[in-house]
Amino acid sequence: MYTTTEIQRRLVRFAVAGVLLLPLWGFPVGAAATDGRTGDAASRQASMVRATAVAIDARKDTARLTFTLTAGVEAKAFLLERPDRVIVDLPEVNFQLPKNAGRPPAGKGHFIGSFRFGLFAPERSRVVIDLREPALVGRVETVRTATGAELVIELNKATRAAYRKAALRPMVDSGDGLPGQQPDTPKAVTHGPKNEALPLVVIDPGHGGIDPGAQTGDGVLEKDVVFAFAQRLRDMLEASGRYRVMMTRTTDTFIALGARTRVARQAGADLFISIHADTLGSGGGVRGATIYTGSDLATDLESARLADKENLADQIAGVEATEDPDEIVGILADLTKRETRTFSNSFAGNVIDSFKGTVLLNKNPHRSAGFRVLKAPDVPSVLVELGYLSSAKDAALLVSDEWQKNAANALNEAISRYFSQRSPTEKAGGVAFSP
Repeated sequence: MYTTTEIQRRLVRFAVAGVLLLPLWGFPVGAAATDGRTGDAASRQASMVRATAVAIDARKDTARLTFTLTAGVEAKAFLLERPDRVIVDLPEVNFQLPKNAGRPPAGKGHFIGSFRFGLFAPERSRVVIDLREPALVGRVETVRTATGAELVIELNKATRAAYRKAALRPMVDSGDGLPGQQPDTPKAVTHGPKNEALPLVVIDPGHGGIDPGAQTGDGVLEKDVVFAFAQRLRDMLEASGRYRVMMTRTTDTFIALGARTRVARQAGADLFISIHADTLGSGGGVRGATIYTGSDLATDLESARLADKENLADQIAGVEATEDPDEIVGILADLTKRETRTFSNSFAGNVIDSFKGTVLLNKNPHRSAGFRVLKAPDVPSVLVELGYLSSAKDAALLVSDEWQKNAANALNEAISRYFSQRSPTEKAGGVAFSP
């Protein structure tokens, strides 16, 4: 027999199932099924087209962005508004460029802001150009050279009316989905024991692909730091034999915010942990790990600002930001959300207790804000800021193999304590977990 709590949770998931028949834009096909531990990635990377240099010629009314490639590619461009961006979609390209290659060009008087490049989905790369003023795409083509090819993107300054008209008429066909969106959500791969009675932990390495996240002055990227940590934590959980483990991304690819929570809900996750290492505008004096839980109101202004920043991930990757529909309503929804937040807060407390003495904690280590990745109403969820790349001391620790090992061990202990504290009737299917 199921308890009232479990019946509530199952009804909510059943209610969501009908909505999930709709296209779920944002989770790249095969991303979760491709494990970064296989040798296939290295051989594929060696055979793909490489971008070895980039140059930008930005003037008052025109601009040209030129990527040096080892071979020609087919490129398609379209525009997005609010904010203004030029999106260029390509086959998969191995961008072997300096970390700071996309920073704004020096000088004033031109309309190009920064630009980004990277993997957007399996076998699809993307360049996103931020515009300070409206501009239209005059030319996007590959020009053959003696040593390979050049991808030339020419932009011409335009009026707001002309830009808006072009943005409403995308310059790409919709054969692979709507512009600014990604393919449907696939069935993700679960690692560890196949025993369905074991709890399912979903680890979410923040950012990825074209979305690098925070960055230090010497080129350390948040997406790389958190991915390395997530892999370490996954391996520890798998080795224990006490959990089934899933990662929202297993390669350096972009995953939309809504898809990160949807894949966990579809799989019936028992715990969702999003891993980050951000920067703070208040300077390098702020240090230590912070555990965030979801809430409608932020506990403080800094948390609200950080949530707003993280919630821009889709926009950074050139994806139209859309809110997920309100899938469940009424008393059942309120009860489930309240219970889920209670479990989330409980796990946050366990993480803080486990980190003490091992991982430096922020002076206010448990905070709440409206993070989109923490909005699953039926999956206990936390966002773990391991530290802040804006702090030189934190940044040095975050890239340390020894520090990552100790921090992952502490988080592993918190997960074990969390599931051991929950009674059998509170666990999935009314079946006791093996702590």
